[in-house]
Amino acid sequence: MRIRATVAAVSGALALSALAVPGAHAAGSADHRADIAKVREVARAASGKAAYTGSTGSDDEPYKLDLSFSNVKVNSGKPIVVGTTHRVSVPVTYSVKHGASVDITADDFLMPVELYRGSYDEPVNFLFGDDFPSCTETSSTTATCKGTIDVYPQELTNEDAATWKAIGYAIALNGVDPEDDNADWSKVGYVDQDALTTTKLQRYSKLTVNASPEPVKKGKTITVTGLLSRANWDTGKYAGYTVQPVGLQFRKKSSSTYTSTLKTVKSDSKGNLKTTTTATVDGYFRYNFAGTSTTPAVKATGDYVDVQ
Repeated sequence: MRIRATVAAVSGALALSALAVPGAHAAGSADHRADIAKVREVARAASGKAAYTGSTGSDDEPYKLDLSFSNVKVNSGKPIVVGTTHRVSVPVTYSVKHGASVDITADDFLMPVELYRGSYDEPVNFLFGDDFPSCTETSSTTATCKGTIDVYPQELTNEDAATWKAIGYAIALNGVDPEDDNADWSKVGYVDQDALTTTKLQRYSKLTVNASPEPVKKGKTITVTGLLSRANWDTGKYAGYTVQPVGLQFRKKSSSTYTSTLKTVKSDSKGNLKTTTTATVDGYFRYNFAGTSTTPAVKATGDYVDVQ
């Protein structure tokens, strides 16, 4: 499990350093994560709170790498939906264009795209891949890359259900050890590119339904209950999603299509749903939640009622 990357009391380059190093499950890339953190720290200490603008480099500053990112897509443009237990791994793809002298195939060339929440100079949390992306050269100065963003619910808080920004980093270590106190930073190339795209992180939702009595006489009242719940990353459990509009829908036994919403019900203070309707013909009742910015849409599995 990676250490939760919240940094309420840390900002700027120091925050980036604290956020970048994963735990044992990503041991294969841990050393390079530390390298990225160190280079970022040095580069941003030199440039302040703006995107890196170094050009020629000096003993205490990396040179600006001639590389840019484009066509970044996270999870094919769809929100990332995370429950309470399992890792969620989603694809990230992008293209890069670089100068002819930049060797992106070097063993110590690092080029990940990551997600962060907050501002560029004061990030609150980071999401990244367990492994570094793989890239395929499409010409002497261009390449396409693909990797993953791996999300662990244990590292999230409910505040993380929000819009995240993508940022790309390219680092040419050129044989320099970033942990060396006497490192010659003028030999290290660095560039970062912010706001490449955005993506939403959402709390997985569940929805149940129960229609009773079963069977029921035609013209009698049917009571339809249910529960709308969603992942609570603060507790690692599911909790009722309160005061949310949920539609009650019906489809006849002979049909494969649900009708338009019969009525809209609001979940109570515990996420419970309850309403009544009149029995007319055999069929299935379900609740349908349209979703919100922090929680995806969900439909309950229909509950069959035999009308006699």
